[in-house]
Amino acid sequence: MIVSQILRSKGSAVLAIAPEASAIEAARAMNERRVGALVVRRGNGRLEGIISERDIVAALAERGPEAAARPVRDLMTPAERLVTCAPADTVDRVMSVMTDRRVRHLPVLEGGRLAGIVSIGDVVKARLGETLAEVEAMTAYVRG
Repeated sequence: MIVSQILRSKGSAVLAIAPEASAIEAARAMNERRVGALVVRRGNGRLEGIISERDIVAALAERGPEAAARPVRDLMTPAERLVTCAPADTVDRVMSVMTDRRVRHLPVLEGGRLAGIVSIGDVVKARLGETLAEVEAMTAYVRG
């Protein structure tokens, strides 16, 4: 399975927030939408970075409660440091990148443009589906 198949299955809509929004606004948006990260974009759609639950928790641990009022741009992983993937990447490659780089969300870039985002949950679900299909095929083969 490849990333584009995951995006077709889950949809390619990306939840975003402005870089000027506060960390608490980002946390509320993630909580309301039950996601672990938001893409950070300006009004023109330009990808600025990504803010995750982990970024917010780290800022709170380092700076205390005042971090909640800080703008997202101060806490996010900026675009130039983002770990990304492509629609043609395999699930196994994405799992490896996520594990090696210790990230749970990967923006999917196609021709320099944001095509979607995949989470570790999306990848595990896809891999589990592949594994179940393999088991069913092997069982059917053995039963003849």
